[in-house]
Amino acid sequence: MDEATDTAGTVNHEAKRIVGVYLATTALFTLAASLIWGVNTLFLLGAGLSLFQVMVVNAAFSVGQLVFEVPTGVVADTVGRRVSYLLGVFALSAGTLMYVAAERLGWGMAGFVTASVMLGFGFTCQTGAVDAWLVDALDHVRHTVPRETVFARGGMVTGGAMLIGTLSGGFLGQVDLAVPYYVRAGVLVGAFLLAAFMMRDIGFVPRALRASRFAEETRKIAHAGIRYGWREPVVRPLLFVSLVHGTFMLFFFYSSQPYALELLGRPDLVWVAGALAALYGISGVAGNLCVAPLMRTRLGSDSARVLGLGAIVEALAVLGIAVSGVFAPADGSTPAFTTMVVLFGLFGLFNGVTMPVRQAYINRWIPTEQRATVLSLDAFFMDAGGGGGQPAFGWLATNVSIPVAYVAGGVLWGLAAPFYAMAGRAERRDVSEG
Repeated sequence: MDEATDTAGTVNHEAKRIVGVYLATTALFTLAASLIWGVNTLFLLGAGLSLFQVMVVNAAFSVGQLVFEVPTGVVADTVGRRVSYLLGVFALSAGTLMYVAAERLGWGMAGFVTASVMLGFGFTCQTGAVDAWLVDALDHVRHTVPRETVFARGGMVTGGAMLIGTLSGGFLGQVDLAVPYYVRAGVLVGAFLLAAFMMRDIGFVPRALRASRFAEETRKIAHAGIRYGWREPVVRPLLFVSLVHGTFMLFFFYSSQPYALELLGRPDLVWVAGALAALYGISGVAGNLCVAPLMRTRLGSDSARVLGLGAIVEALAVLGIAVSGVFAPADGSTPAFTTMVVLFGLFGLFNGVTMPVRQAYINRWIPTEQRATVLSLDAFFMDAGGGGGQPAFGWLATNVSIPVAYVAGGVLWGLAAPFYAMAGRAERRDVSEG
């Protein structure tokens, strides 16, 4: 074997290890997170909160992410992606246990809000850090497989882990709604140990971060986020898409649990809520499987167009779910429930296609040194939307109805299409100008 072949073989082996670590950490993190996704709203409603109050608690999570996005981006872009991830997993485990304590010890809204802010901090430490770690490492070893393919594999792992987590959480919640939270904290310990021993920063050189220089580093990285994110003509419209989608997505997902049980006329069937969340995961996996063949087609060569069409179909699915509830009787309707489930699955299918395409698309326009920062800025826009959107849609659902809130959300979701078109035009201008 000559030197070139040996080198190529070594690079390929290292790339496989990197992708394997990425998939394993993604699987454990998603499994832990998704254990409560199907029961979280029911848990809070069972603690005596109204749907509006539930959305306020969820908004505290988004606000926590909003506040900590830039500071945690500083950590990821200085101390390292691995340290950021480990810090996030630790905070998530502690915040999850605090969530249960708030219910068991009667801490009320203040306890839930505090726990949600801690969870928001934990997620910001993970947001963008793992994606940045993966892309940096694969670029360093000159891995040539399209990033869409790798992210799609990550999406499939995410969907599979979400399927297991949401179904398990639903059935555990049927016994006691607090059990999924305890299990989640335990799985997060496993995720921490895996990353501690297997994840190494490759293609990125960590720098020391002194407390005295934290403000300076924050300003420096925030400036980089503005320069390579806000001022980048392709990236800027994608930031607005995150704002639009963040405004509605979390409300849509979490309100779908009580909404489905209401349409079914069986508010006692907790496992159905878990199964619905699992359906979203399965649909997402199916969508991920479509990414590779789609990107080989003529349509797939235009990522912005794929994303715009996906946003339109997703918006129509949300509007269809709203209509299914408008005509449903107060005591439930099997046809309305079935329609809602099918359209919810369709939404998950197209989201499974668009998410990895969008991940690869935005990463193509970000320099390595600023990758975690700009991805955190992208998440910042989504958090800003979630922080305002969840209470607003929660108020609308409580004081008018969930279907009306879904109509407003579906229209809002469709606004992503023109922003994707703007990104596509900016990309074509960049190519034509060389």
